[in-house]
Amino acid sequence: MKITNTIASIFLAGTLATSVAQTPVSTPSDSFLQEVQTEIKLPEAKAAEVLKLFQVGDTILAVSPNAIYRYAAGEWSVQTSDRPSLSAQLDAGGQLWLLTDDALQNEAATVFIKLPDPISGAMVRSLLWDQDTSYAGTTVGLYTFRDEGWSFVTETREKRINALAMAPKGILWAATDGGLLKRTPTEWQNLDDMLMAGGTEGRYFDLHIPPETEDLIFSAPYSVGCIAGDGGHWMWSGQDGLPYGPVTVIRSFGEVLWFGTDQGLARKDQEWRYYLGKRWLPHDQVNDILPIDERTVWIATPRGISQIQQVYMDLEAKAAHYEKIIAARHNRLGLINYSVLERPGDLTSSRTVNQDNDGLWTATYLAASCFRYAVTRSEAARENAVRTFEAVEKLETVTGIPGLPARSYARSSDAVTQSRSPHPKRWRPSPDQEWQWLDDCSSDEVVGHFFAISIFYDLVADREQKKRVEDLVRRTMDHIIENDFQLIDYDGKPTRWGIWQPDSINHSRNWAYEKGLYSLELLSFLKTAIHITGDRKYEKTYRHLIDQHHYAENAVQAKIYGPYENGFSDDILTFFPYYCLARYARDDPYWPYYRKSVERTWSVCRPDRMPTWNIIASVALQKDCDLDIAREELQLFPLDLIDWNMINSHRWDLTENQLVGRGGHRQASRPVPTPEARIFRWNTNPYQLDSGANGSREVSGTYFLLSYWMARYHGLL
Repeated sequence: MKITNTIASIFLAGTLATSVAQTPVSTPSDSFLQEVQTEIKLPEAKAAEVLKLFQVGDTILAVSPNAIYRYAAGEWSVQTSDRPSLSAQLDAGGQLWLLTDDALQNEAATVFIKLPDPISGAMVRSLLWDQDTSYAGTTVGLYTFRDEGWSFVTETREKRINALAMAPKGILWAATDGGLLKRTPTEWQNLDDMLMAGGTEGRYFDLHIPPETEDLIFSAPYSVGCIAGDGGHWMWSGQDGLPYGPVTVIRSFGEVLWFGTDQGLARKDQEWRYYLGKRWLPHDQVNDILPIDERTVWIATPRGISQIQQVYMDLEAKAAHYEKIIAARHNRLGLINYSVLERPGDLTSSRTVNQDNDGLWTATYLAASCFRYAVTRSEAARENAVRTFEAVEKLETVTGIPGLPARSYARSSDAVTQSRSPHPKRWRPSPDQEWQWLDDCSSDEVVGHFFAISIFYDLVADREQKKRVEDLVRRTMDHIIENDFQLIDYDGKPTRWGIWQPDSINHSRNWAYEKGLYSLELLSFLKTAIHITGDRKYEKTYRHLIDQHHYAENAVQAKIYGPYENGFSDDILTFFPYYCLARYARDDPYWPYYRKSVERTWSVCRPDRMPTWNIIASVALQKDCDLDIAREELQLFPLDLIDWNMINSHRWDLTENQLVGRGGHRQASRPVPTPEARIFRWNTNPYQLDSGANGSREVSGTYFLLSYWMARYHGLL
């Protein structure tokens, strides 16, 4: 079987390609089941629509309109047909029958059963074989075929028969648009005339009887339900977790239930999962579902087959997976950020380009590499940390202006992408003319640099590197202080977001939103500089800002929320300084202010399920700040880092918040589950229902790496 699998092959070399049903591996206590999506490639260049999937013995059959594909013993074979198929079904003996426009025919095309007049194949909605009888559910009722020919079941007249199921003891069920019909040995019954809840509206779409049971699972417009043989009936709708419907395909394997719709796939075992978008499916319409085993399922869609499989792995293996992605596609001259995909979703078209916040995200990777080295003493981690520190250092030296970092840099001969930010940013030449750098440095970069290089200083740097860190911190801190707490750009003017000046922060309406945040940032910079340099002038400045300008009091209000706009992108600018202050200011007389600030911010961010904030809050407050959720989120984080569109505004199980988010985006009242949400970083709204970049980029995974290795370093995982 030829399988295109750009994700799992990195750490599951050959596993998915060699066997469909997987043998469970040993499960260490720290292992979990990771979901892996794989595109099943049929033996043709273009993905075909797949109508039906069947398993007969060790062979899988995939039926498309013009061919039957067989997978057996690791190989595909194909049988084409001159007569287009509209659907297919197995008879009681396991033989495949194809529905064409005017007949049922066996797969060898040697037996034809002409459809009854005036029924066409397009009118047939369901097929069923039971020993010597075949059933055809149509848009006008049910027909049966025996040796003497077709007969019409008058009790089904003018009813659309969407699905048929044969239960033990010869009981036949029919899902129709005029009720749930049951044929007993003596009569036909319409359960909607007797028992069924009004919420089903008398309309049913699919039926499924799990093997070895007398249970009937059915789907209605807004629910799925079960008439259980033992009386343990149930009914699930959106409030119970059903993501969407109506469900048109129902399948099961053991205790796992699968539900297909025209907008995605749902799984129900101990909890619900929803699969929508190209992270999981080549097309959102589910034509058929074939569970291979309790952890593997194939999904037929109009654009081919997707396999979703649960495989055992641990968080360290997952971290190694992301490291390989970064090494392969995300290192641009030492800077680490997302890559652009020239062809959406095609990783072979990946290229690195400059980004406005290369400095922040590179610093994030530096911190992750430092924590990794401190935990593992891996030489590769140390080399990554040193290389990435040098990139962060270069962001400052390349400008030729002591203490002013660039947002990004490139060789002078490189083509660069112009910023599309509403605030103008320009590329400037380095003093030696060999490089160019992006101006208008933001507080984002400075926050990231102080956070990461202090960790590098403490955990990785040798004597010579510590001196370079000290010099870099001095230049940056002195630049800010000597320019009245501002970053002064190439043109001699303050940058748009590099202003920590007391008069502006405390007295200008333009900085009301940033008052608490920027006070917190500057105090953390100074406390970090005191730790690294030991220079008393930074302590003097630190106390001046607190005593004369109330910066510590301001910092308590760092997080803006509630009646004010909640800027999720600023959370990173809040928690990184918290981490520095937790390390360098815990014995400070102003620590109670910082602790109060952390407690206040954590209380707001706690529902967001962002593992890095849980971990930093736990370190700062010295208590468990939902570390179980942090672990769960790291486990749920997708392996596929492509920024696909993820659409959730149609869902039934996510209650919509009447208040929109930043930018007017619709949002849910709880975070969208991580595997079903946009694959971006912690600076996006986890409640936003619809988001994504249509597969036009791949993020780097630094979000996971920092969370994981920081937690490992602090003994929290």
